Amino acid sequence: MKIKIGNYTNYFGPYQLAEKLMFWVPKEKDEYGFPHTADRVHKFGEWLAHGEVRPEPEVGEITKWSDNQHHTMLSRFLSWIHSKQKRTVKIQIDPWDTWSMDYTLALIVLPMLKQLKETKHGAPYVDLKDVPAELQPKKQTKKQKENHETDSTHFERWDWVLDEMIFAFDSKVNDGWEDQFETGTSDHQLKKLEDGNYEMVNGPNHTKEYDLEGRKKYEARIQNGFALFGKYYQNLWD
Repeated sequence: MKIKIGNYTNYFGPYQLAEKLMFWVPKEKDEYGFPHTADRVHKFGEWLAHGEVRPEPEVGEITKWSDNQHHTMLSRFLSWIHSKQKRTVKIQIDPWDTWSMDYTLALIVLPMLKQLKETKHGAPYVDLKDVPAELQPKKQTKKQKENHETDSTHFERWDWVLDEMIFAFDSKVNDGWEDQFETGTSDHQLKKLEDGNYEMVNGPNHTKEYDLEGRKKYEARIQNGFALFGKYYQNLWD
């Protein structure tokens, strides 16, 4: 397998050009403290894009964005350049990659999940039924439930779900997890029966024991991690 996936292409249009040409103008901050383009830079970008600067609407005035708005030659040229830019995606699959496809994919998914957990900037809504009791929110109004608004354990629940996904894929990659549920050594011997056949019996040094209940719980956790991966697959973004 060979995979080469490049970065996303960034659109560079009239507004971005205005920021470059007016590089000396400092960024302004909105009411939440986040930086944004200064008003005069934005107006310059609007002029580069449409050949005019529309006046600010009055309070209560309703405006409509129109796709038929005039676009300058510069704006159309920059859009044409962007249309020619494609994200690099080259994937070569070899026959052996699908011999154990679940294992092959786990090798790729596991480090991606770990990186996502370290670099994520938010969290999607996680169903309360998917997490243990200690991660249930302390208080949740009817409105919060209906609108899936952030509650007291919103981010903790997503961390828990990611951890369960990572646990499942890590167990797939490191497939010797079953060993922890075995203790002792095996001593099997063959006992000849009266009919001439043989029966396998435990020898005097046989101390092998299996924690079947523990293994069953561990395997159930793995399966749940894979189920969560499928359920929240479309939320795996940064």
